[in-house]
Amino acid sequence: MKEEIFVSGRMNQLVDPHLHIWHWQISLYLFLGGMAAGILAIAALYFIRGKEKDYKTAVRITPFLAPVLLVVGLIALFFDLRHKLFFWQLYTNIKLQSPMSWGAWTLMVITPVSIVWCALHIKEIFPKWDWKFKLFYDLEAFFNKYKKVLAWIMLIYAIILGIYTGILLSAFNARPLWNTSILGPLFLASGLSAGAAATLLLSKDKAERKQFARIDLVLIGIELFLIIHMFMGFLSSTQVQIEAVEMFLGGPYTVSFWVFVVILGMLLPAILEIMELRKYHIPVIVPSVLVIFGSLMLRFIIVYAGQLSRWLY
Repeated sequence: MKEEIFVSGRMNQLVDPHLHIWHWQISLYLFLGGMAAGILAIAALYFIRGKEKDYKTAVRITPFLAPVLLVVGLIALFFDLRHKLFFWQLYTNIKLQSPMSWGAWTLMVITPVSIVWCALHIKEIFPKWDWKFKLFYDLEAFFNKYKKVLAWIMLIYAIILGIYTGILLSAFNARPLWNTSILGPLFLASGLSAGAAATLLLSKDKAERKQFARIDLVLIGIELFLIIHMFMGFLSSTQVQIEAVEMFLGGPYTVSFWVFVVILGMLLPAILEIMELRKYHIPVIVPSVLVIFGSLMLRFIIVYAGQLSRWLY
């Protein structure tokens, strides 16, 4: 006969249930918002630096993806809402201590700004475009006159949006895996990397491709540094945070995280981009799609794993 001593009822499996409140819609929303933020931040930055002619795809073409990404992300977020008819109440006040309030107002600004930015460059895709009405020509002239101001607004709010996608999670103190200040910069770097990969995928200019391959390599390096720093911080912290990070170090999310996010989403595309820079012929679609896929998987895994982590001590 084997004798066992139960110090706590929590030693029994499933005594503490895992409550999944956020599903795929939130993960998709965080990914699409982060990628749109990366695309818009890059476009605004290069325009402000006077590099619009050198990097036409990044400044004029890739941003056309941003409004689509933002709208699809908002639709996913809307479907996740429990009380859908009351979403407008987010816009009846501003709470500076609430990440959701920051996110709601940031999206309220960045979405129309991204649409205006695309409208100013619509002739890049449709050369014969005609606005038909004089009002639209007047608006185009007005925004072109203050285009640099528009670019600064877009850059600032894109950075806020990129960081917010991580802060939205890190504000949850009850979930040890999310409760880290690293998530904001990590999600921003991931969004910028996905944005650079989108430009790399769409650009037909060799010089522009090389530039964004270099940028993506730097961003991948930053992501890896932040992930290592986050894990080291957890491992030197409280027991619950050690247990939270152990989900990626031998736990249920070990294979999915290291294979889909780190190897396929970061290391492999980095190797392929280095080979491309050294004049090996690599189909640009491969590293670009892998980076975007890794960025998507990062959100899904962090969101789902975070809901399994909890305080027990």
